[in-house]
Amino acid sequence: MKGSGTTSTSALNRAAWIGLAVAVVLIAAAILIPALTGWEVWAKHFPPLHAEWAPRLGPGTIPAIVIAIIAARYATDAAARLPWRRLVVSAFVAGLLWLASLALVDGPSGLGAILESSYEYLPTARAITDVPAFLREFISRIPADSPDNWPTHVAGHPPGAVLFFWVLVQLGLGSWQAIGVVAVLAASTTPVAVLITLRRLGAEAPARAAAPFLVLGPSAIWMAVSADGVFAAIAAWGLCLLAIAGTSRSRGTTVIGAIGAGFVLGYCVMLSYGLVLLGALAVAILVASRNWRPLPWAAGTAAAVVLGFAAGGFAWWSAYPVLVERYWDGIATRRPFGYWVWGNFAALSVSAGPLMGSAIAVVIASGRRVRDWTSEHRVVVLLSGAAMASVLLADLSQMSKGEVERIWLPFIPWILVATATLPERWRRYGLIGQLGFAVLVQHLLFTGW
Repeated sequence: MKGSGTTSTSALNRAAWIGLAVAVVLIAAAILIPALTGWEVWAKHFPPLHAEWAPRLGPGTIPAIVIAIIAARYATDAAARLPWRRLVVSAFVAGLLWLASLALVDGPSGLGAILESSYEYLPTARAITDVPAFLREFISRIPADSPDNWPTHVAGHPPGAVLFFWVLVQLGLGSWQAIGVVAVLAASTTPVAVLITLRRLGAEAPARAAAPFLVLGPSAIWMAVSADGVFAAIAAWGLCLLAIAGTSRSRGTTVIGAIGAGFVLGYCVMLSYGLVLLGALAVAILVASRNWRPLPWAAGTAAAVVLGFAAGGFAWWSAYPVLVERYWDGIATRRPFGYWVWGNFAALSVSAGPLMGSAIAVVIASGRRVRDWTSEHRVVVLLSGAAMASVLLADLSQMSKGEVERIWLPFIPWILVATATLPERWRRYGLIGQLGFAVLVQHLLFTGW
């Protein structure tokens, strides 16, 4: 995709190399500095990731390698040439196979056994017998010193996260195996939502260019079985509905789409405190669609969801300060900001893949003269820029210190939209690098997810 008529190919290539070098150096520094200096940064064994060094092979090894080889050979051409509907279906199927194969490197337990952990949501979801009481007492059980305080992940999120799992339990999907399958299926729809969003915003060519990177990459390691992967999928579909509302010529579709977007995005705020930053992407989509009519419907519905929880006993604005206090009473105080302020972006570069650095650098290099942007380039800049601004805010707030390779999953697909601006040669060889990097990370490190 051409981003600017005035930026030469050599300049874009130079920017891509610089961005890649920055990402690789950042990852290397985040790994080596604590190891060589003894700097205790309070990550699980392998900073900047929450992971352990554990080289291994497993049932998913051969399928993952086969998928990587096939994708390296055919994915770029297929994304460019397939009819749109076949591309969307292929994106889902390929994503499902990729996520499952990487998860199965750890055997069947890799498909969701982590969800049984006492730190996770599922044990709490199984124990809920009275939802109104659960909501009423939720805030009082956030502090670490409160009687019967919530487990780490439950306390660290609004109650919507647990209630999502509670619904699955009520549907008879309460085993980690069943929920693991649901998580993989949900995560596999994320690229579909992003592709549809781009096309609705008039950026089909960038959607096709970015598709292989949205479907295949290291983030699949964490998307496959973590709750944050499910959050990412829900967020993506909420933003997709907003794009549909913003680009529809029918008033009815605009209203219905906006209400749907508001409901989904409002519930996202009840899934994770950090997902309030999806507001930046929502604004970017409305700017890209050049239509503000969906805003009052979407904002009003989102507010109604939040106020509905408040009426039930959980007020977001009352809970957040209590969470902040628990956060700073725990690991956050020990994790040095001097490391994590840049170590977070090293972890992000692992999860999104080092090519993220190239993509961001090329967006910057190709976007210096706004008047020369094509409409498609404008969409890419708006979405990837809003996603990067969101993670930057999360980083500087100090509420994200470590584990962002998982926590920032809802923003990674939108950042990777920037890969559409890479020169074709970079996209072809960059995809090979992303695939190989994902296979190596999964086989060398045990992330728990």
